[in-house]
Amino acid sequence: MTDRILDRAEKSYFKKGCSPLAQTGRSRLQNQRVGLNQQIIKQMRMRAGAENLLKATSNNKVREMVVLELSYVNSNLQLLMEQLEGLNSSVEVYQNAQETANIPLIPLGLKETKEVDFSVAFKDFILEHYSEDGSSFEDEIADLMDLRQACRTPSRSQAGMELLAKYLNHLPLLESRFFSPTRQTGIFFTWYDSFTGVPVCQQNLSLEKASILFNMAALYTQIGTRSDRQTQAGLEEVVSSFQKAAGILNHLKETFTHTPSYDMSPAMLSMLIRMMLAQAQECLFEKSALPGIRNHFLSLLKMAQEAAKVAETYDHVHQSMIQTPIKDNVPLFWSTMSQVKTNHYRSLAHYFIATALLDHQLRPSDDEDHQEKTLSQVYDCVPEGRSPLDILRKRDHRRRMGKAHLRRAILGHEEALRIHGLCRHLRSLEVLRDILQASLQRSLTKFSGNDSDDEFTDYMEAPDIISKTEHRAEMEMPASTKVKVTDFFQRLGPLSVFSAKQRWTAPRTIRLRPEDRDLGFTLKGETPVQVVSLDPLCQAAADGLKEGDYIVAVGDNECKWMGVSDVMRLLKDVDEEGIDIRVVSMMDSNPPMPTKSATFCGNLPKTYSMICLALDEDEQNPKAHKVTKKSSFLSWGLKNRLKSASTLSLPTADNSGTLPWNKPRPTFPSTSSYNNDSGLY
Repeated sequence: MTDRILDRAEKSYFKKGCSPLAQTGRSRLQNQRVGLNQQIIKQMRMRAGAENLLKATSNNKVREMVVLELSYVNSNLQLLMEQLEGLNSSVEVYQNAQETANIPLIPLGLKETKEVDFSVAFKDFILEHYSEDGSSFEDEIADLMDLRQACRTPSRSQAGMELLAKYLNHLPLLESRFFSPTRQTGIFFTWYDSFTGVPVCQQNLSLEKASILFNMAALYTQIGTRSDRQTQAGLEEVVSSFQKAAGILNHLKETFTHTPSYDMSPAMLSMLIRMMLAQAQECLFEKSALPGIRNHFLSLLKMAQEAAKVAETYDHVHQSMIQTPIKDNVPLFWSTMSQVKTNHYRSLAHYFIATALLDHQLRPSDDEDHQEKTLSQVYDCVPEGRSPLDILRKRDHRRRMGKAHLRRAILGHEEALRIHGLCRHLRSLEVLRDILQASLQRSLTKFSGNDSDDEFTDYMEAPDIISKTEHRAEMEMPASTKVKVTDFFQRLGPLSVFSAKQRWTAPRTIRLRPEDRDLGFTLKGETPVQVVSLDPLCQAAADGLKEGDYIVAVGDNECKWMGVSDVMRLLKDVDEEGIDIRVVSMMDSNPPMPTKSATFCGNLPKTYSMICLALDEDEQNPKAHKVTKKSSFLSWGLKNRLKSASTLSLPTADNSGTLPWNKPRPTFPSTSSYNNDSGLY
């Protein structure tokens, strides 16, 4: 599963994903998921057609046949959904091969998508909008399609994460280049719900961005589950991976608040975030227990509260899973596993308290005040008639309280085993069954060693244990989501100017012939340079050059990415025969406001609008270069310099012979007004 690198002529490259034909357990699961998604689509189309026929016909015989067919289709859909649930329950495929001593963790499967062909739509858009030959961008389009295809099978490593992040950071560039707010590209992005297999199709890039983010979180969970949890470094990697997965899912929830796919709905994402943090908290507990738990009174109390914290987080996960409508879409394996872990870690907490009380007696050398304070912080309330100090000092009270905790530990382990037997997929996890049985046997052995004749004469109920942790799992937003990428279509020009939101005229060819080394205009701006202070009487103006035109080529040299000094260098040695330049003009000096997009979050509608303000170029770039300050070869001459420096507009040619000197000078929007092209969702 090594990454391949494809070199291009311009020495650009991108990493490819794993081979979809690789016979690994993970690839086989993804291939099965693809097949199930296709079958679900077929059955849903058949059901939609049968329902439409049932509504349209009045023939009783036809209606009976349609109802019978609908029953078959619904049965097939139910079977397919169960198979998809089985794929989401196949956690053993993602675990570390040497993992035999820890409870398996739950990873997320990657969302599947259909292939997308950008070539026709992008070539047409480049020709119509940018007036360039779309076939000259075939290599760039092929690179983009290869990158997206590779993202369907990322390797389960940091290289695979960088692959997804790279494509994610290319999407805003593509959106600015090709997705205009006033026209549709005709490109459809289809993604399948990871829980139900139902396809969702959209023409904008919001679904594409959200699905890639979901897959990044899913890949982090798969990286975490394959790590070695028998080492400190491996556990740190697991904790970091699940915290990053939770951070990405939270970012997805806050950014894309109205996605049509149910697996990315706010309710489902909230549940997934809790599950990721619960698994990170579980691994933090394992990390603290990895060197060994000291058989010391205070150490056992600390570990009891740590185990209670893990049980509490899994209980919150289970409560969110059984809420409607999440419970109808979450695999039974997940909710059962969270319930098993809740009972298991709660029982561990009671076992640690019991061990601390039964195996340790208060000695004269012990710090009685410190032990009393620690024990009082473990309990929310103690049994009536007893205090933490009485439990510590009196051997009989200490033994009875310890046995009460053991009874709760035994009952909890038995309940965990009972729930484990209810789920078919859980029963196949032999590691989980062995751990639960070993924990139960340990508690039974401890209880039998402290059994006495007063078992039925003095029954005490052990109080609940207050959860507490020194290392709380927190959401972490990985830095890998923001990587620097090179625009595939940078030959189209600077994105701040040449974007899908701007409308341009077709390139015009102007012949420049200097008169006394004077071309009749000045230049300003970053890239590309803009024509300003145009002499209306010069030859270039007569040939069609306009104030505010952008120079895109000088002779055979493309200069969309050239600054003022570079363009000046090309024009400096123009002879009397002149040179051709190509220019474009903006068609809308004041582009219309984009349509407002409404989202729904927290039961309150939020409306966002994108406002593009045309700012004066001189205010944005006070150090803008003008050719008149450097040399005279592009100036008008001495007599016109005073006019160019005045606040009046320059004279323009008029067929009637009049010269409107006081006509307001046209303004052009600043290029910096279009630096931010990202949409709000």
